Amino acid sequence: MSTATTTTSPQEQGHLGKPPYVNVSSQATSLRQPSPMTAPKRPGGPRHKSSIRTEESFTQPRDIERHSKLPYFLRMHGSITPRMIIPLFFVGAWATLITCISHWVHPLVVSSLLLTVLGFVVGLGISFRTSSAYERYVDGRKYWAQLSQASRDLARHIWIHVEERHEQGLDLGKQDLLGKVTALNLVVAFAVALKHRLRFEPYAQYDDLEHLVSHLSTFAGEAFDPDTSVPQPKSSWKRGGEYLGLTVAQSNPRKMIKRSKKNLGNLPLEVLTYLSAYVESVIRSGQFTNGTEQAMVMNSLNSLNEVLAGTERVLNTPLPVAYSIAISQITWVYVMMLPFQLWDALRWITIPGTIVGAYIILGIAAIGREIENPFGRDENDLPLDKFCQGLQDEINVIAAKAPPKPEEFVMNDDNAIMFDSSYSTLAAQSIEDIRAGLRARTVRASAMRASLQQARGEKQGV
Repeated sequence: MSTATTTTSPQEQGHLGKPPYVNVSSQATSLRQPSPMTAPKRPGGPRHKSSIRTEESFTQPRDIERHSKLPYFLRMHGSITPRMIIPLFFVGAWATLITCISHWVHPLVVSSLLLTVLGFVVGLGISFRTSSAYERYVDGRKYWAQLSQASRDLARHIWIHVEERHEQGLDLGKQDLLGKVTALNLVVAFAVALKHRLRFEPYAQYDDLEHLVSHLSTFAGEAFDPDTSVPQPKSSWKRGGEYLGLTVAQSNPRKMIKRSKKNLGNLPLEVLTYLSAYVESVIRSGQFTNGTEQAMVMNSLNSLNEVLAGTERVLNTPLPVAYSIAISQITWVYVMMLPFQLWDALRWITIPGTIVGAYIILGIAAIGREIENPFGRDENDLPLDKFCQGLQDEINVIAAKAPPKPEEFVMNDDNAIMFDSSYSTLAAQSIEDIRAGLRARTVRASAMRASLQQARGEKQGV
């Protein structure tokens, strides 16, 4: 069976089906040779590389590894300015209309007291909106940090503390080793499956997930239907409308879930079930007998389940719609009243003044909407693809070498234990001499720190 992988653009990641849509083989990829999280190829053929780079630069979550030398006020990636074009055009037309009527027909003037009262209310509403949205964003990042920590702990405990029974037979030892690699693959599969679940991608047939769970019996895998589960490519008009923030161009993010005719289950939870079954099997077989380590592994599994519940809470508990509607209405009333209150003092400058005021007020409100769901694919969302790839690389590092034995790194002549003295040098000394050297090391370390601080102070003085 061929194992060739067809690499597609990162911005298309997340949607594919079984053949002919799948562009990776169903053969599981070894953990020691990780496959890149390539994106599936949408129906409709490839796009030009320049258009791919352009779309990726403006519509994907910000790459935390990239550095930009542009000042913040000149940056477009992550800015809400594109979403403000149409609202500001409307506000500008409205301000122009009111200004022309006030100049040539009849002055339309409202007391500035209204501006003060409404400004206070609008400030409270927008502050509540943005603080609630940012709290959800921070909660999402905290849960993903908890996932990373629990996954590292779980992978480390399984790799180090689950015994490989090579002395009882070559085949048995090989079976134990491959079982541990499979368990570590499932740890990665949980993170990737959770990412897709939080993005309302309910199936298991995705480029970065299928090779990790294709051997499992899951509801998500069985529910896949090539006729209804593969999304249609978006037209350029629809992509442009989404980029400009037009609500009429935005699709229901739960469309794939609603379209399914079968029970989709909960893929991350099912992966946790298989992990728990593996832990139970190694305990029963006597490969994992340390009670303390067993408790720590169970705590890691429970922590992953808490992450699943917590991220679902953040995703499925948005700001109550009554608050969103009221804040939006109050904000727009304030913006629409600006020309009436500015005309008497600013005259024709009312038009640019209204546009600037609208950009400030509507822009801050738009930021709250932008970060309310931190798990999507917008520019300001969490880079979950990078997080999953980083976790996979870290677990690959854990499994890259056999569990280390202390005698291999403690009794090594390259081990400069004290004052550049190797293990063999210190092992020839008496215990009293070693302890005296430890006391001398404390004094020497303090003297070295004092010397470094003095040198640093002299350098700064110069």
